[in-house]
Amino acid sequence: MLKLFKRLKAKEWVMAAACLILIVGQVWLDLRLPEYMTEITRLVQTEGSEMAAILTAGGKMLLCALSSMLLAIVTGFFTAVIAATLTRRLQSEMYHKVLSFSSEEMGRFSTASLITRSTNDVNQVQMIVAMGMQMLIKAPIMAVMAIGKIQNTGSWQWTALTAGAVALLLIAIAILMGYALPKFKRIQVLTDNLNRITRENLTGLRVVRAYNAEKYQENKFTRANTEMTENNLKAQRAMACASPVMNVVMNGLTLGIYWIGAILINSAALTDKLNIFSNMVVFSSYAMQVIMSFIMVAMIFVMMPRASVAANRILEVLETKPSIKNGQKDGVTGKTGEIEFRDVSFRYPDADKDVLHNISFTAGRGETVAFIGATGSGKTTLVNLIPRLYDVSSGSVLVDGVDVRDYDMHALRNKLGYVSQKAVLFAGDIRSNITLGENGQAAASDKDVETAIDIAQSSDFVGNIPEGIGGSVAQNGANFSGGQKQRLSIARAIARKPEIYIFDDSFSALDYKTDRTLRTRLKKETAGVTTLIVAQRIGTILDADKIIVLEDGKAVGIGSHRELLKSCPVYQEIAASQLSKEELEL
Repeated sequence: MLKLFKRLKAKEWVMAAACLILIVGQVWLDLRLPEYMTEITRLVQTEGSEMAAILTAGGKMLLCALSSMLLAIVTGFFTAVIAATLTRRLQSEMYHKVLSFSSEEMGRFSTASLITRSTNDVNQVQMIVAMGMQMLIKAPIMAVMAIGKIQNTGSWQWTALTAGAVALLLIAIAILMGYALPKFKRIQVLTDNLNRITRENLTGLRVVRAYNAEKYQENKFTRANTEMTENNLKAQRAMACASPVMNVVMNGLTLGIYWIGAILINSAALTDKLNIFSNMVVFSSYAMQVIMSFIMVAMIFVMMPRASVAANRILEVLETKPSIKNGQKDGVTGKTGEIEFRDVSFRYPDADKDVLHNISFTAGRGETVAFIGATGSGKTTLVNLIPRLYDVSSGSVLVDGVDVRDYDMHALRNKLGYVSQKAVLFAGDIRSNITLGENGQAAASDKDVETAIDIAQSSDFVGNIPEGIGGSVAQNGANFSGGQKQRLSIARAIARKPEIYIFDDSFSALDYKTDRTLRTRLKKETAGVTTLIVAQRIGTILDADKIIVLEDGKAVGIGSHRELLKSCPVYQEIAASQLSKEELEL
């Protein structure tokens, strides 16, 4: 928790210091009230007292109360500003930190957990800062000052009774906290789980409905929700006992003070009765202040475990060091569009064995290199090493003669036009999706966008939208079909005008005619640009300059379509399953 406070700036520390001063003033004013109460009691009980003196004492008492309220308002404002500023800073740092994560770090933290950490966990920290700064500072100051006042007022019986009440209160709080704290610590984990199940259900809603799995998903959610509810109920039931216990202690203490006071007054001389009565009133007020101080500390201890867990979860994200280090090389190398894999092997984090083994090949400028193989053979993993979504375990990947690990990340990715295996569209309009990001060039104009759409064979459906390229795109492109989303993703890469295209199985949702037309236009319009294609269909890569056949992470064949039909058994098997005899004989 203390590590988070290091993120406060000088301005917030000044506000915190001001809060300390204001709280001391507030406590001093609150402790002055019983003294004026004593004075008023004596004036009322003393014959011949003037009303002006009583009103003066009452006015001072009212002024103290109003001043204390004003200081409390100002303190609350300052603590709210500090808490809100810290929250904004934490959320901003977490967002930018997550953006710097590689796929390895993203795999370590689930999406549901990251959402919870940046919202619910940060809110827990904000609450403890806003309330804790007031209570945690005020409670010990009030307790010390009130105890100091008690020492000068009343008898040892009252002091012993107050000490006993405090001890009883602390024992009760310790028992309740011992039971409730483990429950509070589990809340964040259970919230992660509930968010994960909810997100999965909403994301896969079409699949759930298609398989009539609503009941299964409902039961899954109900189990997680019930577990979280029962955990919260147990914690809240325990804490619900705190209020009656505190009320019993406070009311019992008041009753005890007055009962002891009645005995002392009854046994005292006539001249001392008024003094004892006044002391009893003052002592009762101070004793309540002491009890309230311990209650405030108890409330902080109730909130602190959950906030502490939340703070640790936030720090876990902020202190995670990205496994991929940024290089220093800019994009100027004297070469354009050249890719080389030198004896590359790769193993996923915590995996038992490599998924790529000693891959070596070269893609020259303007060449089209395709990758084909069975599912799980390592095709996507291989192309993901180029934009450094992962780093190689051994060997090296070179772009334009420079190891990708030496590049500045922005400079490297500015060279690439990447279309992922899963077409991803963002909420907004078609124009904003196609002009997404920057690549060191001027922003794409509407004409560039329309040209990219035309090359990607998207004009047919974009032209039917009344707003054209200003047409709306729902979250995840839910208002487009799979093929339309793929074509818009391809248009996005084309509009970028990169040196190297990477198509990771990006034609799978297209029919053969559209696939053929798109690749023909692409080859014509982007002559001189290196193209890497991951494909499942041989028809997509027949015209590639070089085809690399992968099996179990190994390159078992490299060559053109005709060469591989003669020399590579794996490629022959794939071709036989997809092409007719006539096509095989061509």
